[in-house]
Amino acid sequence: MKVYRSEADIEPGFGPSAVTIGKFDGVHSGHRAVLGRLVAEARAAELVPTVVTFDRNPLAVIAPSRFPEPLVSLEQKLELLAETGVDATLVVRFDEGFAAQTAERFVSSYLVDALHAARVYVGSDFHFGVGNTGDVALLEGLGRQHGFEVASIDDVVGDAGRRVSSTRIRGLLAEGDVAEAARLLGRCPAIRGTVVHGAKRGRELGFPTANLSPRSEGLIPADGIYAGWLVDGGVRHPAAISVGNNPTFEGVPQKQVEAHVIDETLDLYGHEIEVVFVERIRGMVAFQGIPALIDQIADDVRVARTLLGVA
Repeated sequence: MKVYRSEADIEPGFGPSAVTIGKFDGVHSGHRAVLGRLVAEARAAELVPTVVTFDRNPLAVIAPSRFPEPLVSLEQKLELLAETGVDATLVVRFDEGFAAQTAERFVSSYLVDALHAARVYVGSDFHFGVGNTGDVALLEGLGRQHGFEVASIDDVVGDAGRRVSSTRIRGLLAEGDVAEAARLLGRCPAIRGTVVHGAKRGRELGFPTANLSPRSEGLIPADGIYAGWLVDGGVRHPAAISVGNNPTFEGVPQKQVEAHVIDETLDLYGHEIEVVFVERIRGMVAFQGIPALIDQIADDVRVARTLLGVA
């Protein structure tokens, strides 16, 4: 997949294209259904399947007080988009200048001049341009003027008729329900970061852990203990994962992510790893003394082994 960081980077001969526009936070199962349709119909019409997305959530500029924590980083999003089979993604810098752009200017600059769009896929509630003044009806009128058609995208609905959305997934992660979040994402939620030195308490207890830098990518789920995987250099290792501030000890920073690799001792310092969450085992609690904590960790590892199918 080609990634363009601005419309100026797009080669003059690009297109004609089939384009869809959105934040695509998490690239969840609903997004994947839309992108699957885009790719299939673009291929049939000999168009270039193309995504237009943003370098940040527009709310970070338009309404910072309502800006939610993203499910994935921009780089994670681009990797996930590449997996869907789209040929190109244009990353638009969403700043004050872009937010002040008229709907007509957006269409002419990005869809027409840069991407040579022949077909544009949007949802029924799509709005664009300064103050979100542009809607689907305006886009259809501009399409007739510039020579592209507008195709409607239906929301993807999950169980009980509920719409699959990034907001819903974010709420599930806040509750620690990584299994249900995985079902809606179409994959297990994961974070990525560099392994840094910690207090080495896990090693002293007999359960060494890889500690992620606080500057990790991806939305960290609720405090608790999880079964999951640690991925290093493409190799997946079963792990029991701790998220939180470890209330048994004082002075531990909030939202520390530690992964204990089951049955292996690895030197991971300085490695960029991925921590994948499969199932929540329990919440975070304080223990009366170190022996009780060690017994509980041993039981957590046993449960994680069972959940992951590790013999």
